[in-house]
Amino acid sequence: MAVEAIYRGEAQPVFIWLALAALIDATDGTLARRFDVKSWVPQFDGCLLDNIIDFLTYTFIPVVFAYRFELIPPFALPVLALVLFASAYGFCITTAKTDDGYFTGFPNYWNVMIFYFYLLEFPPLINALIMFIFVILVFVPIRYISASTEKLRAITVVVMVLFGVALIIMGATMNDVDKRLVVGSLAAAVYYFAASFYLHFTDKNEIVNTLKQIIPIPADDI
Repeated sequence: MAVEAIYRGEAQPVFIWLALAALIDATDGTLARRFDVKSWVPQFDGCLLDNIIDFLTYTFIPVVFAYRFELIPPFALPVLALVLFASAYGFCITTAKTDDGYFTGFPNYWNVMIFYFYLLEFPPLINALIMFIFVILVFVPIRYISASTEKLRAITVVVMVLFGVALIIMGATMNDVDKRLVVGSLAAAVYYFAASFYLHFTDKNEIVNTLKQIIPIPADDI
């Protein structure tokens, strides 16, 4: 339905459908565990299905949206191809989600990024440059927090809830959105990256692991 809305040239329904997909994504794992789905269909890999759907809703549809609504200049369209490639890599690496609830590398929030590009009406070239930077960050093994990260969890959940409310308001009023709300809501993104970088770079073991993945330095030399 989101793709169909894209090709009608109607932006608001696109983000409504993507928001619904995000809501399902936030609850499907809990429901699957609650009803012990694995015991009913042990041969079915729900995690694989989750990744396929997430790739479509968090990456592919936002890329199609960026193309259809000309958020990227024509000469920079290869950036969208790089987004697809980087996202496929990000979803497929075995360390995409750590046991302690972190994402490894930028966690493919392209749907949120495209939403802000559309509302803030950045120049297409700026959009392309921002996307290219985050393509690189997909491959940099920095840990990013999630709702299941224990450290700072209470603050993170509060920020996520407030951010979710702001997104709902912006989505409902996006044809005449208050730009002050849009800019102010970016405080959640500032917190997200600041908290992620703080937790990552104050953990010596993670600094060593990051350096070892980027450059082949023996751990004893660090």
